[in-house]
Amino acid sequence: MNIDVLIRAMADPTRQRILRLAGAMELAVGELAQVLGQSQPRVSRHVAILCDAGLLEKRREGSWVFLSQPPAEGADAGARTRQAAAELLLVAEGEDTAFARQCTEDRRHLADIRANREKAAAAYFAAHASEWDRLRALFAPAETVEAALVAALSAQPLGKVLDIGTGTGRIAELLEPYADHVTGLDKSPEMLRLARARLQDFPAERVALVQGDLGALPFEPGSFDTVVFHQVLHYAQEPGFALAEAARVCRPGGTIAIADLATHSREELRREHAHARLGFADAQMAEMLAAHGFIPDTPHACEGGELVVKVWTGQRQPTADNNNNSSAAPGADRSRKVS
Repeated sequence: MNIDVLIRAMADPTRQRILRLAGAMELAVGELAQVLGQSQPRVSRHVAILCDAGLLEKRREGSWVFLSQPPAEGADAGARTRQAAAELLLVAEGEDTAFARQCTEDRRHLADIRANREKAAAAYFAAHASEWDRLRALFAPAETVEAALVAALSAQPLGKVLDIGTGTGRIAELLEPYADHVTGLDKSPEMLRLARARLQDFPAERVALVQGDLGALPFEPGSFDTVVFHQVLHYAQEPGFALAEAARVCRPGGTIAIADLATHSREELRREHAHARLGFADAQMAEMLAAHGFIPDTPHACEGGELVVKVWTGQRQPTADNNNNSSAAPGADRSRKVS
């Protein structure tokens, strides 16, 4: 990281405000412009400078661009510099009265952003209420499935969690207290906006939302300790591709958990709700898990609806390439345990 570029990037008062806001929560460029009371093109220019300096990173979801701060801790060369920059602005807010007043006012406007997100989420659910109600009536009660999922993951700490197909973010919300960090991934920008409304009160450094496809996960190998699919795999035309990607990003010794429908014959779910698979048999799931390097555990059945939901889990086996160095894999310290 070029120190001259960094100092010039931080010298502008608006960019200082942007960095403090990005440390509070992930924001779209339009939302940031709303808080700052500036035009979106002007804010975009400030954002470009901060991104070039390595102080911000941006991520596109459909036509929206979201901004967040890169991790202040990490192995890359700029992590310590980013940490120092964040600490400098924190000290400045404590000692510069005018800057502190401005930061307080900016954060007050974040309440409007949160309210707007919640309003949009409520409108979506209102528009789709009848559809959701029909589906919920078919499945085992959500609280039963969630309790079974938590119980299935209680054997060891969760560490870094990847929630594939996060949807509304409910499973990310459920597991966050037990995890070191939770990443929710979904292909749909609309679903990610619902998840963002649900998760926006969690610390920005503990939860991340990423747009991506379950068949081509945008993460490095061994990035996660726990990988979760909740009511997602039945949408996959090729579940094996999704499990292969899950295995790639799950560290040796890590855990996979799949909550999905047991085999059934409700063909209308295929026609009306785009289910590619009418559930999974235990033997089928065990075979798929084993084929992708997981040791299957005993599944748990959740009843109480017309359709049974199963929770399948497995542990990622070490491979020949990492038998000798798996202890140094990302997320090896998994201190938070589900209880």
